[in-house]
Amino acid sequence: MKSKILLLLFLAISLSNFSQESEPEPQVVEEDNSLEGQFDKIYRISTTYQVYKVIGKDKYLELKKNVLDSLKDAKNLISEKESLLKAERDNIKGTKDLLLKTQSELEASKKNENSISLFGTELSKTNYNLLLWSIIIVSLLALFYFIFKFSQSNVLTKEAQNNLLDVEQEFEGHRKKSLEREQKLRRQLQDEVNKLRNS
Repeated sequence: MKSKILLLLFLAISLSNFSQESEPEPQVVEEDNSLEGQFDKIYRISTTYQVYKVIGKDKYLELKKNVLDSLKDAKNLISEKESLLKAERDNIKGTKDLLLKTQSELEASKKNENSISLFGTELSKTNYNLLLWSIIIVSLLALFYFIFKFSQSNVLTKEAQNNLLDVEQEFEGHRKKSLEREQKLRRQLQDEVNKLRNS
């Protein structure tokens, strides 16, 4: 009987070895580590009692730990995104302020470029050019008027000088004639006085 038991034992071991060798290797299925995959796995491996699913404490605690870790990571990610968003908003605000400052400086620069200060008064270049050309034209008209008046006065002065010269020459001629007449009359008078004395 011992031999029968040994034979049976030998057959059982051989069959178990043979069955293990012929059994195909189980395929390794990648687990979905997302929260949804973990919930699906818990649902699949949990047992059913009436209409309820029974989950083991260790599986529940592991799922709870994973959910809390995922929530913590999500909160950290949200916090990082919010701080990044705040930094970007501050950056945008700073950029807008810089843009407004640059635009106001540009407007002031354009105003300064298009205007000229004259006696403390800001004038646009158009008004400045108009004022400048008005002053130049008025100055030229005044110059031409004074040149005209000067030439007219010069002509009158030369005419007066010529008239004076003519009058002086005439006066000189008249004076010479008067002097000659006077001398002639004195001679005649002297001749008459001499005749009267001699007679």
